[in-house]
Amino acid sequence: MRELRRVHTYQQGCLNLIGTDAMVHQRISDDVRQVHATMETCLTAILEMEGWDMATLTMPDNLKKQMVESDSDKR
Repeated sequence: MRELRRVHTYQQGCLNLIGTDAMVHQRISDDVRQVHATMETCLTAILEMEGWDMATLTMPDNLKKQMVESDSDKR
């Protein structure tokens, strides 16, 4: 998500430069915004499916346990 934001910011900066192809940079910027929105929708759906507390973004206990166990297995 951060990388998408970085690309969008870069493209917006390019739009303000003289001598760049504005249509190309606008197209990339528009598509990155669409992909970002799709990813946000996907991530929200996943958090809901996994049972996260959406108000606090608190991980459910079963996932915390699984994460700890997975981390322990790597040691």
